[in-house]
Amino acid sequence: MVDIHSHILPEVDDGSKSWEISVAMCRMAANDGISHQVATPHANDRYHYDRVYLQGLVEHLQSLIGVAPMLALGCDFHLSYDNLQDVLANPARYAIGNTHYMLVELSNYSVPPQISECMAQLGDCGITPILTHPERNPILRENLQRVLEWAEQGCVIQLTGSALSGFWGERARRAALWLLEHDAVHVLATDAHETQKRIPVLSTAREAAAKLCGEDVAEALVEANPRAIIDDLKLPYFPRPVIDRDYRKSSN
Repeated sequence: MVDIHSHILPEVDDGSKSWEISVAMCRMAANDGISHQVATPHANDRYHYDRVYLQGLVEHLQSLIGVAPMLALGCDFHLSYDNLQDVLANPARYAIGNTHYMLVELSNYSVPPQISECMAQLGDCGITPILTHPERNPILRENLQRVLEWAEQGCVIQLTGSALSGFWGERARRAALWLLEHDAVHVLATDAHETQKRIPVLSTAREAAAKLCGEDVAEALVEANPRAIIDDLKLPYFPRPVIDRDYRKSSN
C-alpha cells in the first residue's frame, strides 16, 4: 500500500513530536504493509513550509528507518490567497516529490465560491490538486455535490481511511460513504499524526472499502492510484462521478 498523506516529520507541525515517534510511526506503517509513505507537513498561517529544510528531515528519517517504508516529501497545502499566489509562481515547491500532484486542504470555517476557479488555476500551471478529507470538512459536508463537481473537473479526492470506521464521527462516516457511492473517491490515506489514535495504518480502511466497493476498487484506492501519484502517472482508477442533479443535502 502507498500512503500519500501523513505527518511523520518531527516538530514541524501538529504531527510527530520527536524523532522517536517518527521512527515508531514508520515502523508501524511498514508493519501494516505500507511500502511508501509521503511526509506532508502543513503549509498555512501557523506552520511555515521550508522545502529544502524539510527534505533534509525526510532524508535523515530514511537513514534512521532503513528502506521500509520508502519516504518522499509532499505538503498539506492550505488553500489561501497567499499560498495560491506562491504555488502559481513556484508549482514544484509544494508537490509530492517530483510529481505534478499536490494535496490541497480547505478551511473548516470558510470555503469561498471561487474554489473551482482556484482548482482550475492549479491545473493551468501543471498541478493536479488532491482534495484532502472532504468528509471531515463541516462546510463541504453540507453540500457534497461540490466535491463531485470538482472530481468531474479532474480534481483527485482523498478520504481519510479511518473515517470509514467511524473514528471521525458518524457524520464524517456517512459523508465518506456517500462519496464512495457516487464514485467520487480516488485515494484513501492515513493522515497519521502519532502512534496512539491518528495512526499510520491503511489495512483496516482497505478492508472496509473492499466490503463497500469490492476488492478491485479497494486495491485502487490504497495501491494503484496512490502509486501512480508518487510515480507521476495518470490514475488508473478515475470513474466519472455520479452527479445527483437533485441533490438536497442527502448525506445528512
